[in-house]
Amino acid sequence: MTAAIEFTNVSLGYGLDDELIKVLRNISFSVDSDEAVSIVGPSGSGKTSIIMLAAGLEKSSEGSIKIQGQEITDLKENELSQIRRQNIGVVFQSFYLIPNLTAIENVLLSLEANQKYNLDSEAEALLKEFGLSHRINHLPSELSGGEQQRVAIARALINKPKIILADEPTGNLDDENSQIMMKLLSDYSKKSKTSLVLVTHDMSLAQQCDRIIELRDGSLSLIHISEPTRPRLISYSVFC
Repeated sequence: MTAAIEFTNVSLGYGLDDELIKVLRNISFSVDSDEAVSIVGPSGSGKTSIIMLAAGLEKSSEGSIKIQGQEITDLKENELSQIRRQNIGVVFQSFYLIPNLTAIENVLLSLEANQKYNLDSEAEALLKEFGLSHRINHLPSELSGGEQQRVAIARALINKPKIILADEPTGNLDDENSQIMMKLLSDYSKKSKTSLVLVTHDMSLAQQCDRIIELRDGSLSLIHISEPTRPRLISYSVFC
């Protein structure tokens, strides 16, 4: 079975050769097509960089990155955009909602970007599933933080992506809304057999995924497999 995401010896650095700052060092891992994987680690360890690379929003310095079996490292921007539209939904810590558009209009914006029109009923059904049926015509300023994040998640999912990339999606939420958000992502992933990659600092959320990948100083440090209460270490590898 083709992995949804596959990183092989991926490195990322910024600057010139004599002043190169390495963000990631020889990272190798894969995510199966129906698997939920969390990425944890200290601030600055390279977690967000993995999301950006997987989404084709950053270019690696070395190594191979495959999305649904397709190598993306040498693709042009228009080709990467097509890969994103066809395969990936991204949820960020910041909601990035258009302030003068209603909740449903923000969700539909994603469909229009993919040249899909007249799908108001699908957007409305998704917002209803997320408990926002009474908020579909509200502006972002009229929504709570948790409600805004649910709209952002609906926008990421409306195109039925094969892969969900979530970068600290609970960073601006309280504990209760964090758990609600995680349940929405987890339930959708299981129901649609969609891959989920979650970057988080919250171990209670990380442990709800099938595996936990730990990064330290830009290197893959530990891989855990999750159990109902806590993860069990299954392998140890440091790539330098």
